[in-house]
Amino acid sequence: MEKLKSLKPLNLFEYEQLAPKYLSQMALDYYASGAWDEVTLQDNRAAFARFKLRPRVLVDVSQRNLATAVLNQPLQIPMLIAPMAFQCLANPLGEVATAAAAASAGVGMVLSTLSTKTIEEVSAVRHDTNLYAPQWFQLYIHKDRGLTRALVERAYATGYKALCITVDAPILGRRERDKRNEFTLPPGMELANFINLSGLNIPHEEGESGLFTYVAQQLNPAVTWDDLEWFQSLCPLPLVLKGILRGDDAARAVECGAKAIVVSNHGGRQLDGAIASVDALAEVVDAVGDRAEVLLDGGIRRGTDILKALALGAKAVLVGRPVLWGLAVAGQAGVAHVIDILRDELDVAMALSGCSSLEHLDSSLLFCEKHRFA
Repeated sequence: MEKLKSLKPLNLFEYEQLAPKYLSQMALDYYASGAWDEVTLQDNRAAFARFKLRPRVLVDVSQRNLATAVLNQPLQIPMLIAPMAFQCLANPLGEVATAAAAASAGVGMVLSTLSTKTIEEVSAVRHDTNLYAPQWFQLYIHKDRGLTRALVERAYATGYKALCITVDAPILGRRERDKRNEFTLPPGMELANFINLSGLNIPHEEGESGLFTYVAQQLNPAVTWDDLEWFQSLCPLPLVLKGILRGDDAARAVECGAKAIVVSNHGGRQLDGAIASVDALAEVVDAVGDRAEVLLDGGIRRGTDILKALALGAKAVLVGRPVLWGLAVAGQAGVAHVIDILRDELDVAMALSGCSSLEHLDSSLLFCEKHRFA
């Protein structure tokens, strides 16, 4: 905390400016980069600016309630930490520090399959702190079905509350910064959930990203809608599909049993030129209706971004890179401060928009020339 007092970051952009001082070039480029020309990466931010707010006035906002629930799981603010791999590149405690900050703040956390702390270590944070905040497990589907089953069973046994399947990564998008750096994990760091499994680590490969090679060798690009029934048979956890950008795909996901949809373009890291997540949100919400809950991932940097996503129909948002910047700068305290900043900004934005609770948010609060809400 003393470190934060001396640095005095006021917003998430200042954390991003500070983070390079605490990260290797390889780690920084891995976290920050997008695919190819990074057009979608940049558009995730630019898209929020296209939505303007139409505040209501003379509304009693003396008391404001930011709490909600997703899949009947309570959140103190409508936010979860997005699944992000290799968090020990930012801080030795990695995902454990992130989980502790999330639990203390009452926000959810989605743990990546490719974490550098185990499923069990991260789950233990919730038990050690006696704090409740939902933890979900994000699943990358490996070619080895026995391995995939074992991951799901471990997550269920240790108290994770949903199974979040990433569906937009049949192969890895081309991230040229990683290729240039020949990305791999540093000595002593490994895929924690696969310790002692031969060949299941990020290789060092000359002229190539080791992660690209890992995904090509280990993940299953042949998964289809027909496989969702098998995933649901593995455990009784609600199924969440992450990486949907189309209304027809969202509707089919619900028909196949999904209880929640995460509208996401993978942080601009997969198909460059894909639509910005927030631009896809309204179509997905309309297609799903009240049959499943919709969340938004991608581009959140201000409380007003959260407000806009909720007004478009999202139940909550996932926040990614800013958490990594906070983790790099000040560990658990940095992550906690990033969450606090977003909470405070959302609170102010709601008050100034004439909204005392999340239930009062709808698209009438927005104007966008492209979408013509008003």
